[in-house]
Amino acid sequence: MITTPKKGRFLVLGAGNFGTCLACHLASLGWSVDLWSRSKTLVDDINSQHKNPKYLSTITLAPTIQAINHINTESVNNYAGIVIAVPMQAVRETINLFAQHLNTTPLLISAVKGIEISSSSFPIDVIASTCGEDIAEKAVVLSGPSFAIEVAQKLPTAVVAASKTLSRAEAVQAVFHHSYFRVYTSEDPIGLEVAGAMKNVIAIAAGACAGLGLQMNSMAALITRGLAEITRLGIKLGANPLTFQGLGGVGDLLLTCSSSKSRNYSLGFQLGQGLSIHDALKSLGSVAEGFTTAKAAHKLAKTLEVEMPISEQVYEVLYEKKPVKEALIDLINRDAKAEFTI
Repeated sequence: MITTPKKGRFLVLGAGNFGTCLACHLASLGWSVDLWSRSKTLVDDINSQHKNPKYLSTITLAPTIQAINHINTESVNNYAGIVIAVPMQAVRETINLFAQHLNTTPLLISAVKGIEISSSSFPIDVIASTCGEDIAEKAVVLSGPSFAIEVAQKLPTAVVAASKTLSRAEAVQAVFHHSYFRVYTSEDPIGLEVAGAMKNVIAIAAGACAGLGLQMNSMAALITRGLAEITRLGIKLGANPLTFQGLGGVGDLLLTCSSSKSRNYSLGFQLGQGLSIHDALKSLGSVAEGFTTAKAAHKLAKTLEVEMPISEQVYEVLYEKKPVKEALIDLINRDAKAEFTI
């Protein structure tokens, strides 16, 4: 049975694109929201303008959204839910601001897609190491094909809420579900996190292919084989293979690999057009999670001995200055093999 938590306040950590859009969504459903950012300037601008001038700047924020840059640790458990929506490499530092005070009362929701470089950890792993296993068991991953601007514009979107504790996933479903924001439940947070992180790496490759002028045959092959290596990694980590056929798997991969709204696709496109990695990153103006995820995934794949040829080439382009055309040649000249191998 799905039960909706009593109306109250949510804390959204991270005033970037996705944090802002989730704050808007929660406010539209009747919740009061504290939207946290490290930047006092951004916080002051949001509160004075009722808009986020840096992210989703065309969206007017509801008066029930209050921006803050300090977390009151003594009252952190009074929130109905806490949404983590900061860049992956900032997750541990952000959670540590309140981890020692947190109990299992609030719904703890990770909307982060990535892998921590220093530890090869996914968000739920970081939650476990900072807050304890009991809180991590009840934490919920919220992921799926969801461009922030489209959610903020209330365009139809479908995502997945996954937790090892199904009742928590159902509670998040009850909070977030709406006619324009459908939420499905899952008991496979591991698979959802692997898919959400790795699709950004494949999207860089997809953008690079488009930048080189390759067409739809090439793109279809890249996305399909990208899904194959994401699935291999997920299975190695204990994920349910079916997760990769769902919204958080192939759904999110298709979205991110096929639109210039994707920062990761845009990064790859500019690399394919000949820009340096420095100039391409600078031009984005915001975080492309695939950049850091490629480095973390490279390390993780080596450790687990999982073959991930597309991700490997993306890593070499980003971190070893390998020319994009050379990476493409190395991919298409690999030995022939059976399609379905684990």
